[in-house]
Amino acid sequence: MSLDPAHGLPADFTWPNGARLALSIVVNVEEGAEMNVLDGDPRPEPVDELGAVPRRQVRVHGNESNYRYGIGAGAHRVFRLIEERGLPVTATAAALALERSPEVAARLVAGGHETAAHGYRWVYQYRMEEAEEREFIRRARDSIASSVGVAPTGWLSRLLHTDSTRRLLAEEGFQYHMDDYSGDLPFWERVECGDGTRRPILVMPYALDSNDMKMWTAPSLTPADWAGYAIDTFAWLLEEAATEGARMMSLGLHLRIVGRPGRAGALRRVLDHVSGRNDVWVATRRDIADAWADAVPPPGP
Repeated sequence: MSLDPAHGLPADFTWPNGARLALSIVVNVEEGAEMNVLDGDPRPEPVDELGAVPRRQVRVHGNESNYRYGIGAGAHRVFRLIEERGLPVTATAAALALERSPEVAARLVAGGHETAAHGYRWVYQYRMEEAEEREFIRRARDSIASSVGVAPTGWLSRLLHTDSTRRLLAEEGFQYHMDDYSGDLPFWERVECGDGTRRPILVMPYALDSNDMKMWTAPSLTPADWAGYAIDTFAWLLEEAATEGARMMSLGLHLRIVGRPGRAGALRRVLDHVSGRNDVWVATRRDIADAWADAVPPPGP
């Protein structure tokens, strides 16, 4: 049996159901866990639609309400579109967001979705010392387990992480992390742990180019542009998968962004395009990670 030399993947590998392309829909649940002076932060949350948040310790009521919209009306709209099509998703949740919005946690459970960890709060962990970061990871894991009944096995940092993050995740029992944009397939890493062992952790690459956050960071990108880009990405990877071997696509969503009425139609267009096909496996990241581990076991010591 020939192998993909870059990944050790059997050349005739397919995802479950014979699919050549795995699609991972990632719903970021951050609202309620973002920076806020009411939670003791030195400045308000800097990420907003207008990019006009001051760099000082002051409340920005407008942006706070933007996040409240996401966890309320936006969450209902996004999950309704997903559930109507019977699609499983991975929610990368900042744990405090689920603590403060138990109705969203209940919806994740009822829909059979995976919940991965996106920190305890939606803050930058790269500033943390190792002991603080370990506690941050543990607190996120334990809180999510309490909110949805299952401990997370995956992790997504807020853009930046420390040199210790992957080791700490492996030591704390995580199966995979998403802090990587280097390819279209998972791959294994081994990390040196504090007990002298080298443990495997699966890297599940994420994607920023097809992420709906682009509609905030690049306002000239219209919802129609975003939908077209996502569909073009899907079509290209599907074509490559048919001729060159299996691929994985990530589609990142945010409740406060694509959950707005003027953008939800673009999401519906994308979901209608990718669902109901027998050549694509729409799956949670945990299921994709398990399928990968079956085909490409972790490397030996």
